[in-house]
Amino acid sequence: MATSLFLLVLLLSLQSLITSASNVHIVYMGEKKHHLEPKLVHEYHLNILSTLFSSEEEVKASLLYSYKHGFSGFAAMLTNSQAQTIAEFPQVIGVVPNRILSLHTTRSWDFLQLDSVSPGGIMNMGQGGDGVIIGIMDTGIWPESESFRDHGMGEVPSRWKGVCEEGEEFSVSHCNRKIIGARWYIKGYEAEFGTLNTSESVEFLSPRDAVGHGTHTSSIAAGGLVKNASLFGLARGVARGGAPSARLAIYKVCWATGGCSSADLLAAFDDAIYDGVDVLSVSLGSAPPLASYVEDILSIGSFHAVAKGITVVCSGGNSGPYPQTVINTAPWVIMAASTIDRAFPTSITFGNNQTIVGQAFYIGKHVHRTYPIVFGQDIASSDSDEDKAKSCDVSSLNATLAKGKVVLCFQSRQQTSGALATRTVTRVGGVGVIFAQFPTKSIGLSLDFPSIQVDYEMATLLLTYMGTTRFSRTKTVLGRVTSPEVAFFSSRGPSSLSPAVLKPDIAAPGVNILASWPSVSPPSSSMDHNQSPVEFNIESGTSMSCPHISGVVALLKTVHPNWSPAAIKSALITTASIKDEYGLNIVAEGAPHKQADPFDYGGGHVNPNKALDPGLVYDMGILDHVHFLCSMEYNNSIISLMTKHPVMCSKASKSQTNLNLPSIFILELRKISVVWRTVTNVGPVNSVYTASVRAPPGVKLQVTPSVLSFNSTTTKLKFKVCFQSKLAIQGRYAFGSLSWKNALHVVRIPLIVRTVINDFYADT
Repeated sequence: MATSLFLLVLLLSLQSLITSASNVHIVYMGEKKHHLEPKLVHEYHLNILSTLFSSEEEVKASLLYSYKHGFSGFAAMLTNSQAQTIAEFPQVIGVVPNRILSLHTTRSWDFLQLDSVSPGGIMNMGQGGDGVIIGIMDTGIWPESESFRDHGMGEVPSRWKGVCEEGEEFSVSHCNRKIIGARWYIKGYEAEFGTLNTSESVEFLSPRDAVGHGTHTSSIAAGGLVKNASLFGLARGVARGGAPSARLAIYKVCWATGGCSSADLLAAFDDAIYDGVDVLSVSLGSAPPLASYVEDILSIGSFHAVAKGITVVCSGGNSGPYPQTVINTAPWVIMAASTIDRAFPTSITFGNNQTIVGQAFYIGKHVHRTYPIVFGQDIASSDSDEDKAKSCDVSSLNATLAKGKVVLCFQSRQQTSGALATRTVTRVGGVGVIFAQFPTKSIGLSLDFPSIQVDYEMATLLLTYMGTTRFSRTKTVLGRVTSPEVAFFSSRGPSSLSPAVLKPDIAAPGVNILASWPSVSPPSSSMDHNQSPVEFNIESGTSMSCPHISGVVALLKTVHPNWSPAAIKSALITTASIKDEYGLNIVAEGAPHKQADPFDYGGGHVNPNKALDPGLVYDMGILDHVHFLCSMEYNNSIISLMTKHPVMCSKASKSQTNLNLPSIFILELRKISVVWRTVTNVGPVNSVYTASVRAPPGVKLQVTPSVLSFNSTTTKLKFKVCFQSKLAIQGRYAFGSLSWKNALHVVRIPLIVRTVINDFYADT
């Protein structure tokens, strides 16, 4: 009895200790009062904290960040009870625990037809993004990269207020007229994981990049021209960013040891708004389940940035091809990934001289040597089984039987990674891997060890010939594959948080992208840090798609500096392509491949030159975002604090259907639904557009008026779209489009309808 009582007391004590332990909490207070200077806002935050602590020293020790430029709030070390207390304050929207977010990890710009010689092209008219400042929130930057030289660049824009923060192996001299600012944030990260010891890993307590991700994304967005760029000869050509004349502002919020603290990220948003960036490129996020838009830090930071006229571009996640996996779904941010017209064929020649071609990144020395092939299933280790060995799962192969041989592995439901198969075969002394999987153009990087991807048909052919084989070095082939295709890994819609807001927005190159890389980081995790450093690397992910869009946005802002973030987003979506280079519908990689739809690519594949002159735009402002927040049923006080304007949500604002988005998504069509949109003329003053519809199957569509006429006094016009359900299959999504056309422009938006026909049948 006494022992039980002791254990109960001990358990209660431990629970008390756990609940009283201090953790990082973010106190969000919405838009800051315009008349308050940042210093006064900071003091205001200290005063709030002083109600929870007994001394000034404790208050200062608790406070990590005071968000005082673009919005109001702070990050502090608080116990759960303190967090609950402060959440009751009337001026507080919410208290959110610190979360750790993750990263979403030459030729691509030629594929998008961005060149510097076409007089009417966006690159020429946009002057390469000259004068635009792109903020990159990532792992930092490698300033010595040739992509970030400032030769020929003018003075830093006078409106720039940012700084160049020093740290380990990074001084003020590393900033120039290209990298005009650099900051780093680690308080939130260290509060979660303890002091970061850079002596135990390759990392720098400074804006310097040790991972490569930030350097890669920065050069995609705004890197200068570098001739003869390649990765050991692969993907050779001229490397350049989308906006090579734009300036870069670096905000290091992610660390080599893993993850990005949301408290640090929000501090970066606050500083970026103050510094004066024009575009923010954020290739990171959190996997579902998605937090609400008043709790998700990226949504909060981007909301205030967009309210200040800053366009925020995010990655959509790498959890495809499964539905409802897309992230960063707020309507005020722009995001997907797709392939480009480049392949990396590697031939496999049998002993009988029959050759098949797979894909790989192999530049090793042992080419044209002959090796025996074995099937993984036939050489299972004694403590494994044939199914695991068939896919070359961890510790599944017999080292004696694998040594000196090429191992054929088949992807399984449990083991889908070619990289894991490569590690397994390497550890048992194998000399190569042939990995059979669903068809995809995303290739795992294994430069010094032959790891060749083939489809199931080729691998099945190999099974009939298990003799000897030899490999060739990988080659780069341009323009011989159908493209673009939506990448297998690209997260798919609809949004799991606000499905009526179509996500993703747009597709851009994100597969096998060559861009700058820090010399301290090996290009592949399988390569040793002591091997020859590289200046460029090939990466895939929506992390690479995001800066492609950021670069295009910078060019658009140069030509149209007064366009709102929503207008820019509309221009990208309404001019995007849904056809490949042969005029066929874009395909989405998957199992199986299928015709792509708006849940795969949003408006389509980005077309920068057409986005320069969209004709019409679907514009939105802060009031539209207020209506959206009302539709999410956040209360009036929260929305009023976010905007610093009194808000009274009406019943009419509960629907998201009439948000002026460049898409129409009806979640439940029962008989008839009427939707309104407003378009703004940004083309020739006297313009006439005619409606052209492709109705979703099972739906009758009518647009009123069907003709829009603009002149010097009529620059905005409203129209309504009437959807009427016909006989359709209940619960299925149906896709269509609405285009406004004239001789110069085609302004297309996607239509998505989910029909509910219970009432239809009841009335008939």
